[in-house]
Order: sequence, then structure tokens, then C-alpha cells
Amino acid sequence: MSQYRTFSARDAVAYAQQFGGLDNPSELVDAQEVGDGNLNLVFKIFDAQGVSRIIVKQALPYVRCVGESWPLTLDRARLEAQTLVEHYQHSPQHTVKIHHFAPELAVMVMEDLSDHKIWRGELIANVYYPQAATQLGNYLAQTLFHTSDFSLHPHQKKAQVAQFINPEMCEITEDLFFNDPYQIHERNNYPPALEADVAALRDDAQLKLAVAALKHRFLSHAEALLHGDIHSGSIFVADGSLKAIDAEFGYFGPIGFDVGTAIGNLLLNYCGLPGHLGIRDAAAAREQRLDDIQTLWATFAERFQALATEKTRDVALAQPGYASAFLKKVWADAIGFCGTELIRRSVGLSHVADIDTIKDEEMRHECLRHAISLGKALIVIAERIDSVEELIARVRQYS
Repeated sequence: MSQYRTFSARDAVAYAQQFGGLDNPSELVDAQEVGDGNLNLVFKIFDAQGVSRIIVKQALPYVRCVGESWPLTLDRARLEAQTLVEHYQHSPQHTVKIHHFAPELAVMVMEDLSDHKIWRGELIANVYYPQAATQLGNYLAQTLFHTSDFSLHPHQKKAQVAQFINPEMCEITEDLFFNDPYQIHERNNYPPALEADVAALRDDAQLKLAVAALKHRFLSHAEALLHGDIHSGSIFVADGSLKAIDAEFGYFGPIGFDVGTAIGNLLLNYCGLPGHLGIRDAAAAREQRLDDIQTLWATFAERFQALATEKTRDVALAQPGYASAFLKKVWADAIGFCGTELIRRSVGLSHVADIDTIKDEEMRHECLRHAISLGKALIVIAERIDSVEELIARVRQYS
């Protein structure tokens, strides 16, 4: 993009003044870069009283934690903005609002969520948000149903699949979820003490066959417009509120991928809690995570089923019983993808603070082993876990 330039704080302020939609843009006077992810610059824009008013986010042309040796497409900013705009149409209460987007600069101006907190940090601190699991289930049901064949005319669905084609970002997912952890690769990142556990993944033919099937589904099942990276670090929460952000991995894929990624991150927190709270004190918090998972799935499935009953446009898909059968397929997919999330966050390039910030090294290693063994089990037996109650029983079995 010939017009592209990397924003400074001053650039971000000027851009927010122009495109933030405020009645008095001159109120915006300062910016602070707060991005802690791997892919973008994120500026909070402040008024003269030091109050954060709006966010300016710009995609970088490389992976931030690696540098220019790993280039990335800037078109991901368009895909992120358009995914969030589309999801906002169907779930405005649970999607961050995009005020403006400029593809030539790979920059967007969005709603400020300073009155919210990142859910991952709250989960680690054992701060409970009673409505969060229900709200996430509703977000997933609304966005995934309304961008699926149940809701869209076939011509519209095919046009949107083309619009949201996202090969470079999908390739990152394909590598990090389905390739790297099951081979020797320089991107993998795990303590030497876990070498035997990781080598066992590489040597497990049954596991690798199941992962191959999951990858094939990820490649070929264009079921709905996914968020593509819906983990607890891309969700903001406040009392009574939940908002999804960071959708640069958005594309049309299997519905179970988003559901499984969400469940997987709750299970990563489950695995890490003893390292933060101690084994005895973690027990109640772990039970709460399992309740969250049950609530998340029940809310998603019930709402998706209700939407299918009320709104399915395709005469064949409206056949009584089909939506229920489809949800069984989504559930099986979700369990498998959940397992790949557990493993890739333990072995691969990108970890989670739920485990990485555990101070005691031996405990941290045990939590990683737990996540790996649980992930492996879920991938292999996904087809035999036919309910969320069975999932919870299996999680307890591998604790």
C-alpha cells in the first residue's frame, strides 16, 4: 500500500480528531501506545483531563514479537474491521464498535473499552463475572447463525466467503494449531523439561490422524464467518457486559472452531489455576470454570437452535431435526479444536498468561503437562464425547 506509514502517537491523535466522530475533536490531545499483542499498534487517545476517549488501531506489516523477518499482509486490517462490522450487525451488545476504517493505512478507529477489563486477566485473578459465559454463548450463536447457510441466501453466502478470504492469517492458524506442535519446528516454545511430553505428541500416529482430520475441516468447511481467535484475551468484560475484539483471523470456517477455541481457553485457565491459587484454593475456581463451559455451550446450542427454528431460510435446512443434528457435528468439532488449542498454547509459539505467569517453575511445568495431556485426550476421543456433561467428566478424569 503506497500510502501506508507506521503511525506515531501524534499521528494517532490527529487521525482520531478527524475520524473519531466526536462533537469537539479538539478535546483529543494525547495518545499512549498500549498494544501488547503480536500484530498491531494500539493507541489510547486521551482528552485534556486524561480520560481515554477512543482507540486507534493500526496493523503492522510483520509479526511484532518476531520482527520484519516474518512479514504479514496489511489486508488483515480490512478483514478485521469488516468482520467486526458484520458481527456488530448481529450482536451489537457483544461486539466492539468500529467508527472508521481506512484500508490504505490499515488503520481503524473504534470504541474505547477502558471501562472494561480483559477477561483473561480477570480469570487469572479469580474475579468472577456471572454473565460472561452466557453472553459469550449468545455472541457466538448470533454471529455464527446469521452468517451461515441457515440465514444467508446462497448467493449472498458465496459472495461473503469470497469477501472474507483470509489465506495469510489462516495459514498462521493452520501452522500453529495443526502442524508445528506435532513436528520439530523452530517456532515451538516449551521448557526442556517437557521434551518427553512433546516428543510423545510427534510419535502418536492416532493423535496425528485426528489432527489431520481437524485441519481438513478447518480448510474446507466454510460454515460461517468466524471470529477466528476468540480467546479470553480477545474479550473485554465489565459488570453485565462482554465485548469481542481483535478479529483479524476472521474468515468463513467450521463453526466448531470458534466454539472450541472459547472452551479451550476456559480449560487453559482451569489447568493453570492451581499454579496461581494453590491446589486447595483452586478447587472452587476450577468448578466455576467447568460451570462456565457448561453455560457457554448450553447457551450457544439453545440460542442457535431457536434461531434455526425461527429464521432458517433454506427449505432443506429447515427440515425439523436437521439443526439439532448439525449441532451434534458442531459439538464434536468443538471438542477436537478445543484440544488443539490446549496443545498449541502449551507447545507452540503463542502461550497464555494463565500458565506462563505461574511463578513456581515446577508447578508451571505440571500445569503445562496437564494442558497437553488433556488436549491430546480430547482430540483423540472427541467423537465419543457426546455431551457437555461427558466433557466435564473427562476433564475431571484427566485432572
